[in-house]
Amino acid sequence: MADIFEIFGELSYFGIFLVLIGVNASPILMPPSWIVLTSFYLLDPTLNIVILSMVGATGATIGRFVLKKISGLFRRFVGEEQKSNLDIIGDYLNRKKFGYLIASFLFGATPLPSNMLFIAYGLMRAKSIGIYLGFWTGRVLSYMIMIYFGNAVLKPFIEIFEDRLVGILLVDVVGIGVIIFFASINWALLITKRKLKFVKPKLWRF
Repeated sequence: MADIFEIFGELSYFGIFLVLIGVNASPILMPPSWIVLTSFYLLDPTLNIVILSMVGATGATIGRFVLKKISGLFRRFVGEEQKSNLDIIGDYLNRKKFGYLIASFLFGATPLPSNMLFIAYGLMRAKSIGIYLGFWTGRVLSYMIMIYFGNAVLKPFIEIFEDRLVGILLVDVVGIGVIIFFASINWALLITKRKLKFVKPKLWRF
């Protein structure tokens, strides 16, 4: 990982931009992008925090766009019940003027694992510019905060990620748990009758 920082760090903002695309285009086994971005800043404190945050957010958004497109190719393998469930969520967000924008902003501005959000977007074939505007805006804000507080925020996470594979797997497990949780909700019942009911998720069919 240190070699990657050194190689791409020499390319300044453009190198960081490329790394953020790659990190966010991968569905799993990647460290949180804010850790990557903050690490670049700690290696080169002459970087402008606002510009770095905007470059990072742009790379992250493009990467998530790629992930969403790839995920959409796997819709054919999703069970019919889950397809219907995903379509109900998509229709609901489409009816809300800022539905996708708010959802994406919340995932972009918080530590919630956004890879699973964009996988879900891909599976439900979501199409809205709000997806990307909300995510980009949220990422700019969260990146500026994380970079500004640098060492104070990064240190406890470095301890978790001391064994890099264990840390990354931990984040991925949380993300998978989140998407399974959402797949277990009967969204038709929740949206139409405001009743929360869980069903056994059957995500894939072969």
